[in-house]
Amino acid sequence: MSSRDRALGAFYGLALGDALGMPTQSMSRAEIARRYGPIMTLRNAVADQPIAPGMPAGSITDDTEQAVLLARLLIDGNGRVAPEVFARALLDWEADMVRRGSSDLLGPSTKRALELLSTGTPPQEAGRTGTTNGAAMRITPVALATGPDLGRLVDAVVATSEITHNTSLGIAAAAAVAAAVSAGIDGADLPAALDLAERAADEGGRRGHWCAGGEIAARIRWARHWARGLGDNLSGQERRQAVAEAVYTVVGTSVAAQESVVAAFALVEALGSAPIDVLTTAAGLGGDTDTIAAIAGAILGAHYGLSGLPADLVAEVRQVNDLRLEPVVDGLLELRYHTRRAR
Repeated sequence: MSSRDRALGAFYGLALGDALGMPTQSMSRAEIARRYGPIMTLRNAVADQPIAPGMPAGSITDDTEQAVLLARLLIDGNGRVAPEVFARALLDWEADMVRRGSSDLLGPSTKRALELLSTGTPPQEAGRTGTTNGAAMRITPVALATGPDLGRLVDAVVATSEITHNTSLGIAAAAAVAAAVSAGIDGADLPAALDLAERAADEGGRRGHWCAGGEIAARIRWARHWARGLGDNLSGQERRQAVAEAVYTVVGTSVAAQESVVAAFALVEALGSAPIDVLTTAAGLGGDTDTIAAIAGAILGAHYGLSGLPADLVAEVRQVNDLRLEPVVDGLLELRYHTRRAR
């Protein structure tokens, strides 16, 4: 399998997970079960969906759209994104979402950071309260553009995250996702990629402004160990339901980085031998389902490649959103390998 297939798998895996979680985002686990039943494929959002009312099956959300936005900025900036350029792009994206009548707007940490920037706060200070999963959900382009050398990778994560999530928790979460994806693109097996994610979270946790909360690296390490034994006496759908219930009640699924990002790693650890099982389980989990599924999709897509994802579902997501990620992925890979050759 080529690195390009793995990179395409990471980006399309993110989009597929995002689309699977679209109709269930911000709903409780019980409400999802009542309104949809088991999530086994792409579904239309119900008319009173709190974020995406009535959106058609296969529609992506802010997770994919902001990742594409960041990818294009990285390519245009030859691997670098000026804080003021990123801030303007995010504001323009939100304004466009408002024009389209969407409720899927900037998250709380990003919104607060951009408000501070507008009042003259320095970029390094604007994100000092950003502890949610916003940086982690859109970090995949950085992972595609940067090899798994830990120091350089975490530096790249900081450079694109600090404007909105310049905290030990926000950066650690984004670094963990970036490391798992980047290692997968280079062909690491899944356990090795997740091990690197733990080390990246350790390093990322030393960056940015310290914030109180369970450390991302420690929580991922614990969750992976805990998840390995979940539902061992069960099989099929019963096991997936047992894993989902445990992650939902113990790890948590809110927008807090130490919940949703850790939940994604727990699902990958427990069910990662079958990508579609992970993504549909995440979509029915409750809480920030689109982001959890998007992160898991990026990690698993990097491991299994585009050829390892369900072709019919990927094709539907591409068609519904007119999504063509190949040129973006090729541009990011050029940054990845050009930088390596230049070193």
